[in-house]
Amino acid sequence: MALAVSACDMPLRSMNQMGHNDFLVLDSHLDTPLVLDRAGFDITRRHDWQKDYAQVDLPRMQEGGLDGGFWVIYTAQGALTERGYAKALAHARHRNQVIDEMLRGHGPDFEFASRAEDAPRIAATGKRIVYKSIENAYPLGENIDLLDEFYAAGVRMVGLVHSKNNQFADSATDLQGQKWGGLSPLGRQLIRRANRLGMIVDMSHAHDDALAQAIELSATPIILSHSGAAFLHKHPRNVPDDLLKKLARSGGVIQINSLSAYLRDSRADPKRLPEFLAIYRKYQNAPGGMRENHKAFIEERRALDKKYPPDYAEFSDVMAHIFHTLELMGADHVGIGLDWDGGGGVNGLQDVSDLPRITEALRDKSISSETIGKIWSGNMLRLLRQAEETRDMGK
Repeated sequence: MALAVSACDMPLRSMNQMGHNDFLVLDSHLDTPLVLDRAGFDITRRHDWQKDYAQVDLPRMQEGGLDGGFWVIYTAQGALTERGYAKALAHARHRNQVIDEMLRGHGPDFEFASRAEDAPRIAATGKRIVYKSIENAYPLGENIDLLDEFYAAGVRMVGLVHSKNNQFADSATDLQGQKWGGLSPLGRQLIRRANRLGMIVDMSHAHDDALAQAIELSATPIILSHSGAAFLHKHPRNVPDDLLKKLARSGGVIQINSLSAYLRDSRADPKRLPEFLAIYRKYQNAPGGMRENHKAFIEERRALDKKYPPDYAEFSDVMAHIFHTLELMGADHVGIGLDWDGGGGVNGLQDVSDLPRITEALRDKSISSETIGKIWSGNMLRLLRQAEETRDMGK
């Protein structure tokens, strides 16, 4: 069970003796609601990532010492039309309900959290911590008042954009290039609304120009909930050193991800990704969606993996991004957001049961318990606390 106090508050002797399970361990980007939405999926039963394509469940959270984190309301990018917005909003509301269903159905095991102070209290009871976040604000359409609805539902982090440009910002990976030159006017309004509500602003997936503008605009520090360092791998989803330094100077935090293609050059067959996306869309758009069609989806995905074997990066690649950003940005600006159930996972770190390996690797480099505590949860909770303070002051 994680301690109810942060590593920063521990006496020096106790801190030096802290093992993985003594830290409050949070992940900033759990795509597990995608898996929760499968009919019949039981979060309290142990699954196998190779057979079930599920990386997070209660037994493995306990084994890996994962106390919880931000559970994601993700919506794929669609058309910037009224019809597209309406469909996306319905999807986001449904995904929020899926998280609530887990909380209602497994009260002895999971507990909702809305403030930074909730995390250590919940961890001390042995329950898993459930914060909520939005990945891709596309479902809000052009009505940012809808952000208030999601705040009332418990969302405390909002990511503006995903794989393509939307109405709020340019994406790092839109093949058509930039639409707005960074943030759109509506995106600027959204950041200000998030600040007033007390939400952390997440700029993972955003174009570098949008990130730089968000850093300047936001009243509270920005988080990159699942990103990496461009210095080590020049993928559009990774952030260059000069911008990471700017993020650190503003108080922001990068949470390092474990999606192989973002960590190093991929040797996977280039046909794999488009065929995977075609399979995903096929079942997502079928009657009943992925909730009712997940078994057929899994079978086709297994066949795809046999046809085009995935090329996983190594555990050492994840640690390289952690160590680089620690050296570049400092201990107050690095955390963990491994993109579980959303594409994350490398050789040696394929589900949450492997998380103690990160603490061990940090220890092997003589990283202090104080710094490890900040990486695992302290830095992210500081950002949430700052967002709460800004709301409380009415800024």
